[in-house]
Amino acid sequence: MEQFVTGFWGGFFGTITLMLAGSVFAFTRGVRRVALNAALSALASGFFVVAYLGWLRFASADTLARFLGQLACVVSALLTYLLFSLLGLLRRPKTRRCTITALAAIAVVTMVAGWFLQPLQALALGTATACLLGLLALALSLRSALRGDRLAWVAVSGVFFMLLALAGLSWIALDRAHVPWQVHVASAIAGTIYLTMMASVLWSRYAYLIELNQVMAYGPSYDPVTRMRSHNETGHMVGAAFKRYRDEPVPLGVIVLSIANLYVLEKLYGLPAVNHALFVCAARLRRVVPADVEMGRLANDSFLLLVHRCHDSGRLIQLARTVQARLSKSVVLNTRMEAGSLGKQQTRWAADVGTGVLKVSKIDARAATSVALGRGMSRTAWSYPSRVAWYDETSGEIVDLPVASA
Repeated sequence: MEQFVTGFWGGFFGTITLMLAGSVFAFTRGVRRVALNAALSALASGFFVVAYLGWLRFASADTLARFLGQLACVVSALLTYLLFSLLGLLRRPKTRRCTITALAAIAVVTMVAGWFLQPLQALALGTATACLLGLLALALSLRSALRGDRLAWVAVSGVFFMLLALAGLSWIALDRAHVPWQVHVASAIAGTIYLTMMASVLWSRYAYLIELNQVMAYGPSYDPVTRMRSHNETGHMVGAAFKRYRDEPVPLGVIVLSIANLYVLEKLYGLPAVNHALFVCAARLRRVVPADVEMGRLANDSFLLLVHRCHDSGRLIQLARTVQARLSKSVVLNTRMEAGSLGKQQTRWAADVGTGVLKVSKIDARAATSVALGRGMSRTAWSYPSRVAWYDETSGEIVDLPVASA
C-alpha cells in the first residue's frame, strides 16, 4: 500500500515538474510575469507538501510542528496573492498595496501568535489561517466568475480542490502515525487537480499575452482568424527577405500551400466554417513549422513559408511534405457562429492542400515573381498524386514529387 500512495504523490510532483518546465518556456518567450507566477505556485505548493508529509528532518516533532504552522501562513499568503494577481484583482496600484499589506499582516500576526501557543496548537492555528485565506480566495474567485470572467470558474474549481488537499495534509501532519492511506491518495489527487487547474489558467493568460504581443508587433496587419501576418504584412515580410537575399545571396526556400475546397465549404456551411478551417490550419502550421521559418497568410486560401539559408533542398522538400500531410488531416468543424455549440452542428472536413516548393538561388530573382510562381505551383499540385509540386531550376520545369512512403 505504501508503493500505491507513493505513486499518487509521484504524480503530484510530476505535475510540479511540468509546471516548472512550462514556466521556463514562458520565460524564454518573454512572458516573465506568467513564468514567475507559475514557478512560485509550483515551488511553494511542492515545498508545502514536502514539509507536511514530514520529509524534512528536524530535531524534534515539536520543532517540526511549529515550523509547519509558520510555513502554512507564509505559503497561503503567497498563493492567495498570486491567485488575486492572476484573476486581475490587483490592477490598481492602491489595491495591490493594500492587499500585500493585509496578507503580510495576517501572516505576521498569526506567526507571532503561534509562539505563545503549544507546538500542535501553533500548527493548528497556522493551518486554520491557511484555510481562511483559501475560503477568501474561493469567495473572490466565485465573485469574479459570477461577473463574467470564464477563467475564474476554473480558479474556483482549483481553490476548492486546494482546500481538500489542505484538509488532508493537515490531518496527516496532526496525526501522522494513524492517518488512513485513503487520506494520502485523496490529498494527492486533490493537489494534482489544483495544480492542473492553475496551470490551465496560467496557460490561458500566457496565450493571451503572446497573441497581444503579435497584435502589437503587426498592428492593423494582424490577421485575427489565423493569428498570423495578414496578406499585406506578408508582402512586407517577402520584400524584407528578398532584400536580405540580394545583399547576401544565400539560397531562399519558398513554400506556398493553397487549400482547394474552402470555396465549397463556404457555399455549404457558410463563412463561420471557413474561419474555423483557417484557424485550425494555421494552428497546425505553427505547431509543425520550425522556429527559423517565417510564416504568413497569402490571399484568402493560401499560406506562405520562407526558409532562410536553405542550402539543403532535401530539408525543404521534407518540410513541404510534412506540412502538407499535417494540414490534410481531417478535422471536425463547427458550422454555427456560436463557439459554445460544439456537438450540435458539426461536420468532418479535410483540407485539399496543394503545395508549391522552390529554392531561390539566382541573383536576379524577384520577390513577386517567386511568390506568384509558388502560388501557381501549389494550385497545379491539386492535380498531382503527391499534392507537392517542385520547381527544378536546372531544367525550368515543374515536376510532381514522388509520394512519400509511410
